[in-house]
Amino acid sequence: MKLIVGLGNPGQKYRDTRHNAGYRVVDTLAARLHTAFSKEKYHALVAEARLDARRLVLMKPLTFMNRSGLAVQRAVRYTGVNLADVLVVVDDVHLPLGRVRLRGSGSAGGHNGLKSIIDHLGSQDFPRLRLGVGSAEISAEMVNHVLGVFAAAERPEAEAMIGRAADAVMRFVTDGLEQTMSVFN
Repeated sequence: MKLIVGLGNPGQKYRDTRHNAGYRVVDTLAARLHTAFSKEKYHALVAEARLDARRLVLMKPLTFMNRSGLAVQRAVRYTGVNLADVLVVVDDVHLPLGRVRLRGSGSAGGHNGLKSIIDHLGSQDFPRLRLGVGSAEISAEMVNHVLGVFAAAERPEAEAMIGRAADAVMRFVTDGLEQTMSVFN
């Protein structure tokens, strides 16, 4: 089993923000795999699917970004999934717009959602797929940047990134971390 966690904030207000890029990737996966987020479990919306006979659980925490770890910890505990099979999909202001980067482990890199997950799991040894959402010109404007929507000129690149990220997740499920990193990084 693979647990794919898209990070974001629940609610219509945040739907199209940069911070919800992770949600958008798992939404894209759900559409591709002909499933829907029809269950609420682990403090998250959950969709289940199969890809090449492998069971997938797609998850969108409902705990808001800064408390994402609570939902991930519950899902890990109740499903018994290994941390190596938990892929967290997350926005990253340190990557240029449109870039995706897959890693097998690492620090939170200043991201509060990842920090919460690391704190709740007691480990940073889980894969994460970072999505470049661009950076604010002035660091003091970072909150407004990530809670803002992509500008019209950025939307084509953002949409392409969401599609590439969904491709990377599917490859991760079928071919594993190392092979996926060699293709997408």
